[in-house]
This record gives sequence, C-alpha cells and structure tokens, in this order.
Amino acid sequence: MTLFSDAVVVHGVELRLERPASPEALIDEAEFERDEFLPYWAELWPAATALAEALPEVAGVHVVELGCGLGVPSLVAAAKGASVTAIDWSEDAIALLRENAARNGLTLRAETRDWREPWAERFDLALAADVLYERRNIEPVLERLRELAPAALVGLAARPYEAEFLRLAGDVEEVAPRVVRLLNVPA
Repeated sequence: MTLFSDAVVVHGVELRLERPASPEALIDEAEFERDEFLPYWAELWPAATALAEALPEVAGVHVVELGCGLGVPSLVAAAKGASVTAIDWSEDAIALLRENAARNGLTLRAETRDWREPWAERFDLALAADVLYERRNIEPVLERLRELAPAALVGLAARPYEAEFLRLAGDVEEVAPRVVRLLNVPA
C-alpha cells in the first residue's frame, strides 16, 4: 500500500496523517465476494472531519468510535483527553490508525471488530461518521450505538440510507452541520 502524508487541523488539533495514496488500488475482489467489503476506510471523509469538529468536551470521557476508518474523530478525542477505543472491520485501517496515533504522540486502543456483533464493554460516548453507505448497516449501527453508550454522535454524509437510519433512531438533535446527537439512546 502506497501512502502519502499530510497535515490536517481539526477542532484545534494538528494531526500528521499518513493515508493510502489510491484507495481504489485497495479493492480486493475476493473480499468483496466474501462480504461486499470495500476499502471505505481509506478516504478522509468530510463527515469524519465534521464529527471531530463537533466533539463536546471529552477530557476524561470513555469514547468509542464505530467504523473508525482513518480515525480522525478518535485521534482528536484522544488529543482532547478522552480514553478512546476505535473499531473497524479492516485490519489495514486499524494498523494505520495505530501508526498515525503513534506519529502524533497519542494513545488510543484500536481494534479490528465487526459492528454487527454485540459486545459487553460500555462507554460514555459513541461516535460514528459516514457509516451508512449500505442499507445493511442501518440496524447494526443503531443497535451498537444504543448498547455501547448513553450518548451518541453521528456524522452524516447525505448517503441514501441516512433518512431510514434517522427515522429508526427517533429523536435526534443537529449539533452541527452534518452531525446529529441521538436523543433516545438509553443510559
């Protein structure tokens, strides 16, 4: 995988990131056949940046990011003092996030996990940015957000399935352009 480096400033945090030079080159036909896996993680999506910009005060907060990809919200949360767990189903995404965290002197836990699978750990705040690009993601993402934390922020990207997600989510509050807070996440 060929990487390129750049610097981004998000929520007052300057991050030096390496990311794939050509996300399209990461497409693996066998992985797509197995689980319709595409390397969505390899792009720096505007919804991730918007979510990171909209983070509330997170010092001392236990945060989880679902489908973290490059992990910009996780990196910003860690820089702002949160205890962060970032998950993605791509091992390459997790490996690169660990490298980018180290490159920026940040500590976080990054794990390869499938958000379709429940897990017992609980957090104070759940994050997800631009994870509604496939219809099959709606219910699992909503279930994980509700089970993992009493508060959730979701970065939207005008994907076709977002309207269905918002309908199922119930009450939401727009906290910033393209970022909503789920209001009916049980504690």
